[in-house]
Amino acid sequence: MDGLGRYFIFLHSMLINRERFRTYVRQTLDECVTIGVQSIVIVTVVSVFMGAVMSIQLKYNLQSPLAGDFLVGFGVRNMTILELSPTVMAIVFAGRVGSNIAGQLGSMRISEQIDALEIMGINTTSYLVLPKILATLLTYPLLVIISAFLTMLSGLFAAEFVVNIAPDDYIHGLRYNFDPYSLNFAMYKSLAYAFLISSISAYRGFYISGGAVAVGKASTQAVTDSCIAILLADYVLTQLLLQPPLTV
Repeated sequence: MDGLGRYFIFLHSMLINRERFRTYVRQTLDECVTIGVQSIVIVTVVSVFMGAVMSIQLKYNLQSPLAGDFLVGFGVRNMTILELSPTVMAIVFAGRVGSNIAGQLGSMRISEQIDALEIMGINTTSYLVLPKILATLLTYPLLVIISAFLTMLSGLFAAEFVVNIAPDDYIHGLRYNFDPYSLNFAMYKSLAYAFLISSISAYRGFYISGGAVAVGKASTQAVTDSCIAILLADYVLTQLLLQPPLTV
């Protein structure tokens, strides 16, 4: 509970004694490049293989003659939008971005750069952490959209060239009984995950003490805590936002 209370105090400290708006715009754009643009490669690789594997596994498990080939596209679409692109990609994102944020802030802490900024009267949590959180909130939902598109596209190629499913059947499955709310749900999850990853990682890196070994430990702890928070948030959001309608 002590750590949880300190985390909320840390979040509150970002909202007071802020710098000029122009400062945040410049830093946020720089962080968008580091956090978002430089994550496109890993997102692409994971998404392509994830879609291909799902198509092959779904075809393998749908061996009944009563199960149409369109169900492969239907299953890929639902799993991608509701769970895989937001949640699995969040865990990958936490490993890359979360460790980077914790390591960067941790290095600044042990090299006394943060202490120097505080002596100058700068609110370091607002100046250093807030742009990272804003950049993550801006870029991660876009990465989820890219991931979902690439996953379903690679699933189409795997369905056609590996398991011999007609592209029309796969595309029919993508469109079959589509609920637009699932896209909203994916965006809600992506925003929640983006905030948790960036804030938890920044918190772990900001309050480390010790030498270089402590930076590595903080990065590892940041990824571990972020993954646990992602899974917990996944359960809570699913319970709150995907409750089936009550029937009488």
